[in-house]
Amino acid sequence: RAGQTDTNRSQSSMLSRCRWRGCAPARGELGRHARGCAPARGELGRHATHFCITRHAASASDSTPLLLHLYEEMLRIRLFEQRCVELFDRKFVKGTAHSCEGQEATAVGVCGGGLLTERDFVLSHHRGHGHVLAKGADMGRCLAELGGRRDGYCGGMGGSMHLADLSKGVLGANGVVGASLALGCGAGLAAKYEGKGRVAVAFFGDGASNQGLFHEALNMAAVWRLPVVFFCENNQVGLSTDIMDVMASDEMGKVLPRAQGYGDALPTDRRLCVDGSDVVAVREAAAYCIGEARAGKGPSVVEALTFRHGSHNVGQNLPESTLSDDDREIRRKDPLFVLRGRLARLGGEESTLRAIDALTARAAAAVDAAETFARASPEPGLADLDAAVFSPPSFSPPRHAAAAAAASPQPPSGARERSFSEAIAEAHAVALRSDPRVVVMGEDIGEMGGVFQCTAGLTSEFGARRVIETPISEACIGGCAVGAAATGLVVPIVEVQIMDMVTLMMDNVVNQAAKWRLMLGGEAQRDAEGRSVSMPIVIRGPQGGGHRLSAQHSQSLEAWFTAVPGLKVVMPSTPHDAKGLLLAAVRDPNPVIFLEHKNLYQLPRSHVPDGDYEVPLGVASILREGTDVTLVATSNMVHEALKAAGRLAARKEQPVSVEVIDPRTLWPLDEATILDSVQRTSRLVIAHEAPRRGGWGGELLSVVQEKAFDYLDAPITIVAGRDCPLPYNAALEKACIPGAAQIAEACLAVVQRPGFDQ
Repeated sequence: RAGQTDTNRSQSSMLSRCRWRGCAPARGELGRHARGCAPARGELGRHATHFCITRHAASASDSTPLLLHLYEEMLRIRLFEQRCVELFDRKFVKGTAHSCEGQEATAVGVCGGGLLTERDFVLSHHRGHGHVLAKGADMGRCLAELGGRRDGYCGGMGGSMHLADLSKGVLGANGVVGASLALGCGAGLAAKYEGKGRVAVAFFGDGASNQGLFHEALNMAAVWRLPVVFFCENNQVGLSTDIMDVMASDEMGKVLPRAQGYGDALPTDRRLCVDGSDVVAVREAAAYCIGEARAGKGPSVVEALTFRHGSHNVGQNLPESTLSDDDREIRRKDPLFVLRGRLARLGGEESTLRAIDALTARAAAAVDAAETFARASPEPGLADLDAAVFSPPSFSPPRHAAAAAAASPQPPSGARERSFSEAIAEAHAVALRSDPRVVVMGEDIGEMGGVFQCTAGLTSEFGARRVIETPISEACIGGCAVGAAATGLVVPIVEVQIMDMVTLMMDNVVNQAAKWRLMLGGEAQRDAEGRSVSMPIVIRGPQGGGHRLSAQHSQSLEAWFTAVPGLKVVMPSTPHDAKGLLLAAVRDPNPVIFLEHKNLYQLPRSHVPDGDYEVPLGVASILREGTDVTLVATSNMVHEALKAAGRLAARKEQPVSVEVIDPRTLWPLDEATILDSVQRTSRLVIAHEAPRRGGWGGELLSVVQEKAFDYLDAPITIVAGRDCPLPYNAALEKACIPGAAQIAEACLAVVQRPGFDQ
């Protein structure tokens, strides 16, 4: 206790040297402290750009019962983190874990003490244990998750960096720096869309402000006035790098100046700086910003200057952080000691210490019980793993049956006809009418109707609330859509204006959407409405060459997506299938990539039934029956394949009977239909526009080689695009894209091999 008094005295001495209490000095008050608190560019210049909470006077937060509750919450987190390190040394916690020891005040100040309800959303980062615990998660399930056990919140499949409790509104920690920024926009969009006063808090670290996503998210939240609190836990250091060495800012070591420039949607009073070691100061700032968000005022940015105890993580043999003597002194400005001093001033030293002793005993018992629970939990099995990749589809039998019947390639006489673009637009409209959760997002999709008119007419019927024009911010569009879908309140359909630009949102497609269900445990946990983890999102747009748009607007990227477990990949070839497949994709509880070749928008109109129907995912279509060779083609190549089949059948000498199959979905793949055809024809040709190297055709080839090798009478042939970026020159571009002639030649080559009945 004498040591504790010395610590408080040391704190007071340190703070007395700071003319701007709670603000970072030139080298960071809570990081490198040897240079005092002189402003980097003049005191007024430093402090005119934001409102800085510095007061420590008595307030509504200075209630002893409340302060004791906050203290206990911080203490529980502290003891939990210390136990995690111990359990790592004892080989129960494996891999890695990122401790928030020293940063407890930020977690509890925002998530504890009733400021947020269970209906409010929290997005966290890799150092997120405290956020989850402060929001009310069960400590035993948290520790079981860190131990990789089935009773963990994520079924042992997420671990430290993906800890979540959907029942409490915690949508998960994240291993990607800055991911919470865009995901937080999505949760905020869903909250605003629902209109019941929910808010979202997106925690991020100082390093995330160096990502472009930081500004994309702030801009999007400001433009849409989203109820989001962006909360920066600035602990002044990355994995090992001092913030001063990697960040340029108007205020050295500060993130907050970067939040300027967003107009009255993010005004000075909602750009706050607080002392991250003072839970009361954090709570006051959070209360104000959360209240403003609930009132519909829009986003806020709060920066808490804090200090991380220990190294970046445990488990990767990283060197311990090197601390100067001044660093060691400031490290003693511990959130628990700060609050203990406040309690002592309110209720007396001895009384405070007696209360804290009781809280400590209770918290220690809770940690012991959590370890007992975690150790008793079994390991997950492969069945748990497989069930966590995709959510089970929930097609209604009547709709599914109608879809199968409507999938016939022979339209009735006098059939209703639509273009490919019109079919896509109709699917959007049907989805929007049938499910109030569905929204469409993208660039220029409103009054313009999209570059290829796939959203034409939607704004006039459904309004800007459901047909959402986005900034040109592909990374944030993707993250926002994922965050919105994660809430269960919104089912986003995202139009990527040109599919080549999906490269800018690939992190959110590959690292977030595709992995979301597994990282959060699939069926291992449920939200407050009883829903298990799902990711209902469709990302659709045009791809492919033939329009002289050169290398960056002409790619065929389907093989990228089929290589990622957790994604479904759809490539329609007709207006009929486009509408039915898009409706099936929207109603699938998993992320679906929906790829539309640009040439298809120019197809003649063809049969598209009116109303609501689905073409089920994972069911191929036999477009032409044949006996000599199976020809599997995708997207625009389907039409080239049908031309080739017609020419081969019309040969006067030695006509060739070709069976043409459109897989329609590359994953899940209807292997049974293709294998059955190959077993009958004994030959296979695969046609796609993407380059052969690394193309999807190689995947299908391996499937047939493994499962139907004994039926093959000739090597499998792939007809594919040239292995080069598509050029601008028309003749060269045409030479790079296969057509009916090349497909026909490949079919002739395989049937004319020995063993073919002449």
